[in-house]
Amino acid sequence: MANIRSQIKRNRQNEGRRVRNKAARSEIKTRVKLAVGAAESGAEDSAEALRLAVKRLDKAAAKGIIHKNQAANRKSRLMARLSQANTGS
Repeated sequence: MANIRSQIKRNRQNEGRRVRNKAARSEIKTRVKLAVGAAESGAEDSAEALRLAVKRLDKAAAKGIIHKNQAANRKSRLMARLSQANTGS
């Protein structure tokens, strides 16, 4: 445990950021999973689910939760999966 006041505050800040980042990463995974599921089932709201997934990825990249290239790679992989699901059915 830190004794220096500035380090105690820094630890508190880091913990808050860790929790916030974890929630954002979890939401990204959920949105991607919902988008893929909607596309594979042929639901009419699949375009909306895709839009929300891409929006969350872009927002996380803008806030530094994930790297911008990581967001681009995930979007690319998501688009490939959705196009495969649409042509495969």
